[in-house]
Amino acid sequence: MKNKIHIMGASGSGTSTLGSSLSNVLPHRHLDTDDYFWTTKFTKQRKVAERRKMLKNDLSQNEDWILSGAVCGWGDNFKSYFDCVIFLWIPQDIRLERLKQREFQRYGNEILAGGSKYEQSKTFLEWASLYDSAGMEVRSKALHEAWMADLSCPVLKIEGDYSVSDRVDIVLDYLNCN
Repeated sequence: MKNKIHIMGASGSGTSTLGSSLSNVLPHRHLDTDDYFWTTKFTKQRKVAERRKMLKNDLSQNEDWILSGAVCGWGDNFKSYFDCVIFLWIPQDIRLERLKQREFQRYGNEILAGGSKYEQSKTFLEWASLYDSAGMEVRSKALHEAWMADLSCPVLKIEGDYSVSDRVDIVLDYLNCN
C-alpha cells in the first residue's frame, strides 16, 4: 500500500473530490493544497515559506495521507515525500463547465456582470482555460507533465471523464496491484 499519495491535475479536474473520497475508504488523512496556498480562500495567497512550513508539519504528523491539488513550483521540495502521484485530466469543455457551476455555487449571482465577484470569477476562468494549451509559465498540462517526469515514485494517470466512484475503483485497483 502507498502511504503518501499526491493527486494533481487542472483546476476542476476533481483532485479534491477524489482525495476526499479515497480518504473515506483508505486509512489516509486528506489534505488539500488550497488550505496551504490561501490565507483567505481564493483571494489572498499565503507566503511560500509559510505554506511549506505548514504543509511539512501536517505531512510529518501523519503516516498515511493524500494530498490533493498542485504543489508545482512552491512545493517542489516535497517531491521526495510521495510514494505515488495520481494525475487527473478531463476534457477542457467538461472541466470548464464544472468550474463555472462551482463558481456559481460558491458566489451565486455575484459572478454575473455587475456582481462583486464578476471580475475575480472571469479572471479565474480565463486562467483555468489556459491549462491544456499554455506553456511552462502557468499551471498547465505541460508544466505538470514536466514536473511528473522528474518524480522518483510511480505515476498513475487517469485521463478521461470518469465518475468519482470509477476513479476510486481505478486507484484502489492500482494500489492493490503495486
